[in-house]
Amino acid sequence: MHSDSTPYDALLLVSFGGPEKPEDVVPFLENVTRGRGIPPERLVEVGQHYFGFGGRSPINDQNRALIEALQADFAAAGLELPIYWGNRNWEPYLAETLQQMADDGIKRAACFVTSAYSSYSGCRQYREDLARAVDAVPGAPELDRLRAYFNHPGFIEPVVDATLAALATFDPSTREQTRLVFVTHSIPDSMNAGSGPEGGAYVAQHTSAMDEVVERVRAETGHRYLHDLVFCSRSGPPQVPWLEPDVNDYLEEVAAAGSAPVVVIPFGFISDHMEVIYDLDTEAAATAERLGLPFARAATAGIDPRFVAMVRELVLERAATVRGEEPRKSAVGSLPACWDLCRPDCCPNPRAPQPALGQLG
Repeated sequence: MHSDSTPYDALLLVSFGGPEKPEDVVPFLENVTRGRGIPPERLVEVGQHYFGFGGRSPINDQNRALIEALQADFAAAGLELPIYWGNRNWEPYLAETLQQMADDGIKRAACFVTSAYSSYSGCRQYREDLARAVDAVPGAPELDRLRAYFNHPGFIEPVVDATLAALATFDPSTREQTRLVFVTHSIPDSMNAGSGPEGGAYVAQHTSAMDEVVERVRAETGHRYLHDLVFCSRSGPPQVPWLEPDVNDYLEEVAAAGSAPVVVIPFGFISDHMEVIYDLDTEAAATAERLGLPFARAATAGIDPRFVAMVRELVLERAATVRGEEPRKSAVGSLPACWDLCRPDCCPNPRAPQPALGQLG
């Protein structure tokens, strides 16, 4: 694919945001949970997670590293496209970034969201935030959100290699007993039911990605490992059903059935977010140690060159589509490449309808 990004004159990295220092933690969590009815005790609990790491989220530094890697990749490919960064919940906020883009004369930008799957919180909420930011900034650039990339080979291949590397840490005599534990962020059952144009896309996309990784691991090792999709980071009120099982409950079940080694694969996250370094590296690892389960955690995609190149490919793919061309859309597994534009009823806001960027109709 040629490095023609026309009509885009910038890339906007869109992310969740996180505190940079201890005094940021409470205001950040208030931003995240505003209007959601999260129990105060849960906020206190999550705040302690951040304080345990110096009050600083890893996500901002990971985004800085990704931007640096993207700049190098773009330059090597001859793609002259400036990269901006805006967050949903902390500085740099999206409206501030759009103002800078407008001041710089940016007219149209492609938006890469650091969430690979379809759901309200992982897709539409970002599009709502982008729509509000555009409305708040006179002369804001036109924005196009790039498609979800859960099944792009640039995302899947690093997960496969990370799984193989984690498996290799176990004794060869017990390796084939290992369970592959694919972990993603839990969401309310109702949010999953509304995700995607037909509903259920969040779990369906994760299942398709998981099955593809398992099959590729089988092709490399000659063994099909037992595997399951599990969840972490539930934050809603207890009376609201969320996707289960929780990773810690699942480890209890594995231990009860016999102390098999476990490889925990955080494929619901593109880098080592707080959910990874606390919920998995700290909490789940402690659960496994208590239960006597050999435990290894696979790496996230992070700045793997294949993942970085994927972002460039998505920009060029969407640019070609906007120009009226029909580019090949890379996708692996049981599901096709994701859609570019969302239907108005796709991943609905659970509280009230809100304008959202990039939808049909």
